[in-house]
Amino acid sequence: MRILAVDLGDKRTGLAVGDDATGIASPVGKLEGAPNEQLAKAIARAVLEHEATVVVLGLPVHMDGTEGQRTKIVRAFAEHLRAALIAGASPAAVDFFDERLTSVEADWQMAQTGLTHKQKKQRRDALAAAAILRGYLAQLRDRKDQ
Repeated sequence: MRILAVDLGDKRTGLAVGDDATGIASPVGKLEGAPNEQLAKAIARAVLEHEATVVVLGLPVHMDGTEGQRTKIVRAFAEHLRAALIAGASPAAVDFFDERLTSVEADWQMAQTGLTHKQKKQRRDALAAAAILRGYLAQLRDRKDQ
């Protein structure tokens, strides 16, 4: 199963792709723009381009496990994305994954790279999406092992 992971942001959205057979998650880039119908259509195009059967949206849950305003925004965006997928004739399902600390993981990966702050900022969203995807893939493996 091919999976496209999405780290939804207010200005930039990171994308990563992978599959459950290899367990490899690769950052593939970012999209500019607010979470709206236009962004949902761009993600739907990426789903088709990468032949994904599942789209995983990072769900920003508070550290205590509760959901806040940002979580509501992601859930509302998921509805726009589902509509865009249907309009684009994509059978991909939309799922969520708790994204706690994925941006921290992305920052840690880049800490010793020698990149400038601006260069890190450009890569952070896609790396965060890859971290979401790695977690999602690990969760799938755990379910299969049970």
